[in-house]
Amino acid sequence: MNKTLPIIIQGGMGAGVSNWRLARAVSCLGQLGVVAGTALDQLLSRRLQDGDREGHVRRALEHFPFPKIAKKILDLHYVPGGRAPAEPYRPVRMHTVENHVPAQELCIAANFVEVFLAREGHAGPVGINFLEKIQMPHLPSLYGAMLAGVAVVIVGAGIPLEFPAAIQALSEHRPATYTLNVAGPRSETPAVLTLDPAAFREPGQTLPFLARPAFLPIVSSGTLATMLARRIRDGIAGFVVESAVAGGHNAPPRGPMQLTADGEPIYGARDEIDLDVFRQLGLPFWLAGGRGSPEQLQEALAQGAAGVQVGTPFALCAESGLAPNLRRALVAKALEGKAKVFTDSKASPTGFPFKVAELAGTLSDETNYQRRRRVCDLGFLREAYRKPDGTLGYRCAAEPEKAYLAKGGKPEDLLGRKCLCNALVADIGMPQPLADGSAELPLVTLGDDFANVGRFCADGQRDYSAADVVRTLLG
Repeated sequence: MNKTLPIIIQGGMGAGVSNWRLARAVSCLGQLGVVAGTALDQLLSRRLQDGDREGHVRRALEHFPFPKIAKKILDLHYVPGGRAPAEPYRPVRMHTVENHVPAQELCIAANFVEVFLAREGHAGPVGINFLEKIQMPHLPSLYGAMLAGVAVVIVGAGIPLEFPAAIQALSEHRPATYTLNVAGPRSETPAVLTLDPAAFREPGQTLPFLARPAFLPIVSSGTLATMLARRIRDGIAGFVVESAVAGGHNAPPRGPMQLTADGEPIYGARDEIDLDVFRQLGLPFWLAGGRGSPEQLQEALAQGAAGVQVGTPFALCAESGLAPNLRRALVAKALEGKAKVFTDSKASPTGFPFKVAELAGTLSDETNYQRRRRVCDLGFLREAYRKPDGTLGYRCAAEPEKAYLAKGGKPEDLLGRKCLCNALVADIGMPQPLADGSAELPLVTLGDDFANVGRFCADGQRDYSAADVVRTLLG
């Protein structure tokens, strides 16, 4: 990372909430802007199918180092003038352990486009955030982001032991590997994801120099941080230390899962973070989760942190990718003192607790959830599992019940599971139209700091900017 460490890291909220506009705005303010690396291939395709009306995607693709791939993507996905509003988005192939070259090409290009646009027109660093749980796109996502000059790679929701080696290999345009977690019987032959940059090189092409980005894992305990520091050694530039009040996926409580009467996980003394461990490790760290106030920032600095990572205040600012109607409705609830976030222990197919902001017209309403027909057509949160014959299959606890059970899934894992893939894409105004004339409904995730975003609003206005957030936090 740069010698001058950022005081504020903007949270990398997917899918598309932390878009290139938000990251660019934060980086232009001298802090670390971060794009979300979740489902970027799906978002790129939908932006092109919607006509890329401002031309940003096509402009970025003009700078993509593989022109033939860029042309192929435009030929397949770009719809001049945009699709009709009721016309469904054409599907994008789901990722699998087998190397499907067009899927990898789209993923590389999508990550390149997002980082390129976030970096355009300024000299500040830009980061990208990945969820370790969404493993199958890791390698093409990394390569695309690095081709665009990403400065920092932040990874949460899992144990990202293999990221530094993959970053090093791809920085040298060498083949990279990543071991896939597979449910079911263990096999002597692990499932390994691979990406060889030479497969995308055009005849006679010299590949560009790639700077190696800094790596910041997101952790929720000193134990995990210590293990990563020992196993990775020189590959870690610091840590983002996240508490359970942060939005999105939270680490589950340590020990047996216990729930409140209304179903929220109970966190106890074992889940408290010992900052002495991080101070002793000697690496920079940023505190995350409920850090969206100037007082919390000053407290973090006094505790030895380099600064804070802030998500929820940026998720609700004007540059965010969140659909404006949702964003303003949520800010209004906060201003009225009606902001409520529920930590849902069942919503996410990953099994991780997931923060859900209560808002009418979304899947936070149980009636809307029960009415929705189960479908798995994006597949980012699928898990790989080993079939009795030893081959791999893919399943998701939010897919149709019969399909999931036929793949060996447990009935109890179906309860309360929500299709986060479709819901989070709907959050940013690109819901899939359905045959009955309706569309997929959103499901918004925010941290507990949702209740306090009114501090960034002037005179009760529902709109505020990324600059308002940074200025308020820095006092």
